[in-house]
Amino acid sequence: MTDLSIVVPLYNEEQSVRPLFDAIAAAIDPLDQEVEVIFVDDGSRDNTFNVAKNIALEDERLRVVKFRRNYGQTPAMAAGIDLARGKVIVTMDGDLQNDPSDIPNFFAKMDEGYDIVVGWRFNRQDKLVSRKIPSKIANWIIGKVTGVPIRDNGCSLKAFRADVIKNVPLYSEMHRFIPAMASIAGPKIAEIKVKHHARQFGESKYGISRVYKVLLDLMTIKTISTFSTRPLLWFAMLSVPFFILSIGMLIGSIVALGDVGASSLAMAGAGLLFGTLSFFLLFSGGFAEIISRTGHDDVTRYPLLTAKEISSDNPKLK
Repeated sequence: MTDLSIVVPLYNEEQSVRPLFDAIAAAIDPLDQEVEVIFVDDGSRDNTFNVAKNIALEDERLRVVKFRRNYGQTPAMAAGIDLARGKVIVTMDGDLQNDPSDIPNFFAKMDEGYDIVVGWRFNRQDKLVSRKIPSKIANWIIGKVTGVPIRDNGCSLKAFRADVIKNVPLYSEMHRFIPAMASIAGPKIAEIKVKHHARQFGESKYGISRVYKVLLDLMTIKTISTFSTRPLLWFAMLSVPFFILSIGMLIGSIVALGDVGASSLAMAGAGLLFGTLSFFLLFSGGFAEIISRTGHDDVTRYPLLTAKEISSDNPKLK
């Protein structure tokens, strides 16, 4: 088994690929460890894959996985994590904003007994209004909601023990919430300061359109981390207000029977609607309880059939 795997999702980063791998190689060369690098091309529309493929054919430490279309950063990261053979897995961005020279610091921190080490971009080289301030607000909210106070959830430069990260389900924009998701298993989490550089090539893939996905994922994580062991109780709690509203409106409509009109009929209809919603929530809770106690996770975390791997010992895949 490999000591360290470095997973890097790539999307339209043809100018960054070669200097990125050179920087990674310079960082891992001094390490007395067996290291592999996995580049996951997330359906790039430029020459990213061909550049990465040529490097993989030159250096046996690099493995390249290609998606046939763009699925997003989290599925690309999940693909690399699934294929990683290292005891420790480091993830990072492919745009040269993360600095590979920080990787040995993560590996050293893991040796202190931590299960997850998170990078903190303490001197972040991004725009203040559009990136830094929203990030600080988001990190504060995430910490309050999840109970895992990480300074910089958005930093992709993180290190994980393989037996921890391979059991964390990843989808949508979940890669930024991995520490919170993994907290269910009670891992030891540490933060270290990392260097951060301004983007050299291309354009940022992040925008305001991702905000709603992040908020939905945050709600999902809160649900999973807090109520995963007792879903019926949670759904029952949700159903109580609707049940009370239903009873109140039905009683009101009965009282108003002497003056039958549109308002009493509307009240009765609303009462039945809220009663139905209350029943539906209870039914959903019971269904979730059954799944949580008897279900098994057999879902593949990313579309394997749409990915192909290229490495120096497997050069014929194209």
